[in-house]
Amino acid sequence: MKPSRYGPFPYSPISGRPRLAWPGGARVALMIVPNVECFALDARMPAGPGNIPDVSAWGIRDYGNRVGAFRMMDVMENHGVKGTVALNSACCDACPDVVTHCLELGWELMGHCESNTKRLSDTDTEGEALKIISRTLDRIEAFSGKRPSGWLGAGRQETWNTLDFLIAEGCTYTPDWDNDDQPVLMEIGGSPFVGLPYGAGVSDKQHFEMHHGSAADFEMIICEAFDVLYAESADSGRVVAFSLHPYIIGVPHRISALDRALAHIMKHDGVWPATGSEIADWVLSGNAAGN
Repeated sequence: MKPSRYGPFPYSPISGRPRLAWPGGARVALMIVPNVECFALDARMPAGPGNIPDVSAWGIRDYGNRVGAFRMMDVMENHGVKGTVALNSACCDACPDVVTHCLELGWELMGHCESNTKRLSDTDTEGEALKIISRTLDRIEAFSGKRPSGWLGAGRQETWNTLDFLIAEGCTYTPDWDNDDQPVLMEIGGSPFVGLPYGAGVSDKQHFEMHHGSAADFEMIICEAFDVLYAESADSGRVVAFSLHPYIIGVPHRISALDRALAHIMKHDGVWPATGSEIADWVLSGNAAGN
């Protein structure tokens, strides 16, 4: 993608679009993105005072991979909801049991850089960014037996050439841009590519770490976002998306909020619990164009 003032897609107001149709007449596609991440103890944490080691910040994140991830997976599985996992490839070696359990549940794995210690925007050259993407996807493929078709950049950061690199590596979608409540069809170098919603701020990280909100308020935010999108979907399909982090939502005093929010969502008719590739493939097939 060449540097430009606007993204690699035309501006399109949602009020003037053709109707979006989902499989089986569903009204909303539900896509939940658990971020399964690794952080290096001997490097600066993305947030915090900058001291190395930052034991307190690193320790709670390790808790997520030891305990919180499994608690989160149990709740989602109980409601019949699949995850589209944004996976640091280093987790295949640092906490392989988490990745294996995701695969056992039939969850999808997206590339999410090698670790969250270094983002694509931190690289000095585009060539270095391409190597990170390639190594990430190669490692996940070697571990899981399937090459990811989706990508979420660490910190949702990209370089000007990231989308070109992703297409060259076989990817078909990313939630990085998060600029709509419906999938956005991009064209990168003549190749179609799908931008998926990421929740427009419905994120445990934003709510708890940045805004210091309560568990009850996070439950309310998920439910209210769903209720609005579900009502709007009477005319045209929507994507209900939100992101989770095991070290945040997977602690004992927050997990019930996720449980209650999913119970609210899944009691409605016309909810399609989907993965990122299922949504992207449906859009790329042309089946999403309703009457």
